[in-house]
Amino acid sequence: MPGDDLLRFIGGPLPLPVWWTVLAVVLVLIAVGWCVGVLLWTLPPERLRRIPVLRTLHAKLIRRRFTRAIADTTALYQTRAMSGPQASAAYGRTLRSFLFVATGIRAQYLHLTELRDGELAKAVPVLTWLHDAQFNAESRADVTALGRSAEELIRTWS
Repeated sequence: MPGDDLLRFIGGPLPLPVWWTVLAVVLVLIAVGWCVGVLLWTLPPERLRRIPVLRTLHAKLIRRRFTRAIADTTALYQTRAMSGPQASAAYGRTLRSFLFVATGIRAQYLHLTELRDGELAKAVPVLTWLHDAQFNAESRADVTALGRSAEELIRTWS
């Protein structure tokens, strides 16, 4: 059999199916989206507060996160898994953490007198009530109402 006769059986490569191209594009978009998501997820809060589009989304997400933490503490208090002073301490800790993430001011380390002047002044009354309910043994504060006050403060913070 001469060699020229076999060349008729050799052809070019088969064309790729269209769905392979679509799959490749989708996988590349997923990889890029994942990298962007990880980058944004790990940005510090002070950087997120400066990015115009993400600022609103970040504020909504932290409000929802800290409101949920307050609601979880209220549920634990109402099921008697926490005492009043423990719940008040958890509310205060959550509220101060929220204030730090929302404003960048280290509210966890400041005394109430230091918070009175400045951006965090409207949080001082709630923090004072929480402090009283946590440390004053004669206090008959309604801890559930304090939780609602903390939740309302977080929801309305601007």
